[in-house]
Amino acid sequence: MFGNSMVPIAMAFGVLKLTGSTSATGLVIASQIAASIVVVLFGGVVADRVPRQRVIVIGNAAAMLGQVAIAFALMTDRATVPLLMALMAWNGVAGAFLSPAFVGFVPQVVAAEKLHAANALLGTARSGAMALGAAIGGVLVAWVGSGATIAIDAAGFSLAALMIARIDVDARAPAASATLLEDLRGGWTEFTSHTWLWVIVLQFSLVVAASESIFGLIGPAVAKQSMGGAPDWGFISAAFGLGTLFGGFVALRLHVLRPMLFATNCVFVAAAPALMLAATTRVWAIAIATFASGVCGQIFGVLWSTTLQRKIPSDLLSRVSAYDMLGSIGLAPLGIVAAGFLLESVGARTTLALAAASIIVPTAAALLVRDVRQMRAS
Repeated sequence: MFGNSMVPIAMAFGVLKLTGSTSATGLVIASQIAASIVVVLFGGVVADRVPRQRVIVIGNAAAMLGQVAIAFALMTDRATVPLLMALMAWNGVAGAFLSPAFVGFVPQVVAAEKLHAANALLGTARSGAMALGAAIGGVLVAWVGSGATIAIDAAGFSLAALMIARIDVDARAPAASATLLEDLRGGWTEFTSHTWLWVIVLQFSLVVAASESIFGLIGPAVAKQSMGGAPDWGFISAAFGLGTLFGGFVALRLHVLRPMLFATNCVFVAAAPALMLAATTRVWAIAIATFASGVCGQIFGVLWSTTLQRKIPSDLLSRVSAYDMLGSIGLAPLGIVAAGFLLESVGARTTLALAAASIIVPTAAALLVRDVRQMRAS
């Protein structure tokens, strides 16, 4: 996560330097998410069939190779938009295997009664790394360039693969023999049987699209044009990371009766960075908004992960999380690409207002659903 938090900054400023076009930058960034969408369901099936530890190790190794190639292309001036799109797509495929496997891996090494605390501690550790990485990433991009910054992320993936490989995990019973279609159908049946689950995933298809466009493209473009460039955006991104760090400590001691009601209300704060970016170019003010968004985002994440791990059977968990990931990021590529074209046609303020509305409106709609409001913690 230390390396990953540098990548959005490095890629945004790297492609903007290469092309000067926000629409081209949007295409490069969106290609990673688009590739994840294509293969994530298959990744979920694989993670429910074979040892999740093995999937995570191979996924980290594949992501490492992708980041090495991107770093080499940028550092040797061989980067082109099609090449970067292809390499980002490679990383998206790796992520599509990693994420479902990791969701299912946590309950294998953590007792059920400690899942909430474990998810909070995991979130806190990730957030500390993200905050530090984002702060250093902005400085590194300005100092040594995007390619060298991404090379650090490649090293992080290789280290992660080695560390995950050394964890002692009890062997799971082999999955029952079934076809790919039968496995997908089983995951879909479980996914759709929980109203709170599919409603919030539907909500997040718009929330994630807006958030990805804000942090991946609109924010860096505004920082480049109206603020101090990569260092300022790195500071703002670091504030988000610090917010998630603080949110992890809050979530560690948080016990709520209706977790999805509480978590969904937290999502409204995700619109704050867009609204502040539209209102001012003062770095400290935008950083406060991203800090608040980070706090609430972390609380949502801990409640969501814990609820998913407790409510969904272990043998279906990776497949259900794959449907969760597919629904949540399904519109993200379109959101990023649209943001790139909107920036060039209607300007930053209107684009940011549309992004904020894409967070607020579906979140309010989700709260109208009874199962979201009344579903109780285990």
